[in-house]
Amino acid sequence: MTASNPDALPQERQQRILDQLRKHGRVVANDLAAEFVVSEDSIRRDLRDMAAKGLCRRVYGGALLPTPQFDALPERVGRHDPERSALAAHAASLLVPGQVVLMDAGSTNVEIARALRGMAVTVVTNSPAVAAALSGAQATEVVMIGGRIDPRSGGAIGSIALQQLTQLQADVCIPGVCAVDPETGIWGINAEECAFKQAMLRASDTAFVVASSEKLGARGSFRIAAIEQVDQLLISDRVSMEMQARLAPIAQRLHRVAVAKA
Repeated sequence: MTASNPDALPQERQQRILDQLRKHGRVVANDLAAEFVVSEDSIRRDLRDMAAKGLCRRVYGGALLPTPQFDALPERVGRHDPERSALAAHAASLLVPGQVVLMDAGSTNVEIARALRGMAVTVVTNSPAVAAALSGAQATEVVMIGGRIDPRSGGAIGSIALQQLTQLQADVCIPGVCAVDPETGIWGINAEECAFKQAMLRASDTAFVVASSEKLGARGSFRIAAIEQVDQLLISDRVSMEMQARLAPIAQRLHRVAVAKA
């Protein structure tokens, strides 16, 4: 590691901290204080400034990458995203005719549904957008889960939706996630949505998680599951070598999906 300059300006130090965050996904305040030869109070001020700019998420003892922020579902669904399309196509290719597939709301799952059109599977979903993407596909059966529609995600959540999941056993579930941390698991940002996703895992034999590059290394507010509960993790080839190294413990369950340049 290159020796740090104790006389570095706060802006320079914060840029170095940001570089470490992007590389490792997290930083520890007392380690940074020793590296930069400054007090922990100085580091805490740096992290406060960075958090105020949306560059990190402060936690006890340090900071993490910020939780990704997402636009409303209609905007995401309508936006061309080569990485999402490649991941969705690969996820669909892992499914086989005759399976019962449980999917919740999200732009990636809408894309997976489009890729599944015509395959002889049963898709169970709480998402009107996923159901609409499969509308008219004669070989594909669609079963809707009802309940209160969350205006942000566009999916049915709450007690009615959870009760219906208890009556189901799916072959595969594909829960939409907001963040994937190799050490602590998969995360969401809404408590009720995360409760639904946890119930999805309990109602399924196998769990697929599809994560675009901006979701890796971050955490949300509510943990959905440990990384060990994920049977297949699909990521793109845009992921850094450092992140691939952090994912090494689950290498046998890791799919790196090639993404064509836009």
